[in-house]
Amino acid sequence: MKKFIMAAVGGTLAAVVMTTQIAAPLLAQEADKKVNVYEQLDLFGDIFERIRAQYVEEVDEGDLIEAAINGMLTSLDPHSSYLSPDDANDMRVQTRGEFGGLGIEVTQEEGFVKVVSPIDGTPADEAGIEAGDFITHVDGESILGLALDGAVEMMRGPVGSEIIVTIVREGEPEPFDVSIIRDTIKLTAVRSRAEGQTVVLRVTTFNDQTTPNLEAKLAKEVEELGGIDNVNGFVIDLRNNPGGLLTQAIRVSDAFLEKGEIVSTRGRDPADGDRFNATPGDLAMGKPVVVLINGGSASASEIVAGALQDHRRAIVIGTKSFGKGSVQTVMPLRSNGAMRLTTARYYTPSGRSIQALGVSPDIIVEQPRRAPEAEDEAEDESISRQRRSESDLRGSLDNDSLTEDQIEQIKADREKAETAAKLREDDYQLAYAIDILKGLSALGPKE
Repeated sequence: MKKFIMAAVGGTLAAVVMTTQIAAPLLAQEADKKVNVYEQLDLFGDIFERIRAQYVEEVDEGDLIEAAINGMLTSLDPHSSYLSPDDANDMRVQTRGEFGGLGIEVTQEEGFVKVVSPIDGTPADEAGIEAGDFITHVDGESILGLALDGAVEMMRGPVGSEIIVTIVREGEPEPFDVSIIRDTIKLTAVRSRAEGQTVVLRVTTFNDQTTPNLEAKLAKEVEELGGIDNVNGFVIDLRNNPGGLLTQAIRVSDAFLEKGEIVSTRGRDPADGDRFNATPGDLAMGKPVVVLINGGSASASEIVAGALQDHRRAIVIGTKSFGKGSVQTVMPLRSNGAMRLTTARYYTPSGRSIQALGVSPDIIVEQPRRAPEAEDEAEDESISRQRRSESDLRGSLDNDSLTEDQIEQIKADREKAETAAKLREDDYQLAYAIDILKGLSALGPKE
């Protein structure tokens, strides 16, 4: 027994000695780190004083500090940045749905400014800017190598003024210039229409208006079609939607889910993670849903597409999405500015991160580019469709097996088919989505 006690005491002493031996170097390392940080801060102070005193021209001290802060943040990732008081105010206004500018969402890729997507109905959209375009010059001045905020600042200007941006586009042999007139951007978060018995909900952004707009527009279209029994399904069009508020992405997903996880976020500390779950209630009342995405669908759009896809609540159609799977927190600063800092990654209900990978559609459908020569072909096709049929021939026999009502119904069905064919020319991806819903409707309800 004495031997056991002595062994135990010996073990305890050994543990104390070992802990002391290990802890001492760790404490020394921590102290060294602190000293090193203070030395680096002293170095920053020295450089700041040298610039202020000896730079060839007088500099604004406030601008120098802001540039240093922004450099520190932008070195982390493309989405962290410093917001000056004016920029912070612009961002608050933008989330409310109205702001001045061109109407494009941009990011930075290996030093190049890349268009995530143009916003529907904005000057950039109307000028033909496309998702995936690279902007190399603004009014003839190169923006290569500029920080993203600096490039964005160059694109800002008074409403009504002209800006010339130089675009590099995949598939185009040479860069080309695009003229855009700056305007006040009024975002309509959700647009809706009926295509036959399908309700199409075009969600352009995720701001404070998105969920209320979605609920109102959906109810209006269903009512105009004569009730939910006359609806064969819903298309949620998220193409070229650059994202926005995480809270709105969660609410839009929840609108079509009865239960289950919508999205989870995980930060540096696992204890800071969050999970967001759906609540009972499905706006679509169980009707089939198709989600349309493309390379301009980012962030909040990908949360919605990923959640509905993982729960098998929707068929996702289109092309791979942008792949922005991180969450930014905007933190107010004492200067009335703000810091936008990446604080977490988000994960779809199945636990997958879409960071850099994007959401992969269930059915890949490319939007065909219409070449100039296709215009002549389309005209020829239009002429061929207008060629005479048997009924146009003089003296042709009547169809006596059908009533007048049946003949009118056939004509109405033919007109619907021709409208669908026209939609395939205008928007092939949307037409494909609507055809999917028609097919599901034709199969009838599940027993």
